[in-house]
Amino acid sequence: MTIKVGFILSGAGVFDGAELHESVLCLLALDREDADVVFIAPDKDQFHVVNHQTGTPEEGARSVLVEAARLARGPVRPMAEVSADELDAVLMPGGFGAAKNLCTWAFDGAAGEVDAEVTRLLSEVHEQGKWIAACCIAPAILAKLFGSKGVKVTLGTGEDDAAEIGKTGAHHEACSVDNLCIDETHRFITTPAYMEATRIRDLEPGISKMVSQLLSRAT
Repeated sequence: MTIKVGFILSGAGVFDGAELHESVLCLLALDREDADVVFIAPDKDQFHVVNHQTGTPEEGARSVLVEAARLARGPVRPMAEVSADELDAVLMPGGFGAAKNLCTWAFDGAAGEVDAEVTRLLSEVHEQGKWIAACCIAPAILAKLFGSKGVKVTLGTGEDDAAEIGKTGAHHEACSVDNLCIDETHRFITTPAYMEATRIRDLEPGISKMVSQLLSRAT
């Protein structure tokens, strides 16, 4: 059985979209296990555009969907057109785009909002009892949406991050970059990735474990 994984992108580029290293390592791990990846992104403008050479915002707008297609190397499905019925599981890489374009965590923390289409799709997936994996800052979206259920996620070992997650009602589990936080009850798998990593080679163990655990549970 081929497992169909919805891969939610927030653009392309760490400062205003999906984190490229995390995304590629997730995709490599999925491909090694012959998963069928469905690239998904909201069809909307990014919060802003950041010049990655200087780290400063620039004038103009870019589409989350169009930028995500750079990373996907081709067309990406608009999130509004995707149903949970089509998917066996979902995976979200991190990057500031997850906290700026998929939700407003970057600006408002636990008081922020999650994009309406992201809310719809993740809620559908969760209600169907399917597994969701997320790394880096993306687990904050799960905390924001499902914190009232007492879900368990990780953003790493930072005390400030743990405190902010706690404000949603979710439980934060301290976790090293090469390990996982698994919420068996609510079917979430999270790992810190660049919330803890300082170089790309730090990412691979945790991300590979996350993907392996996700696919083993999605069967």
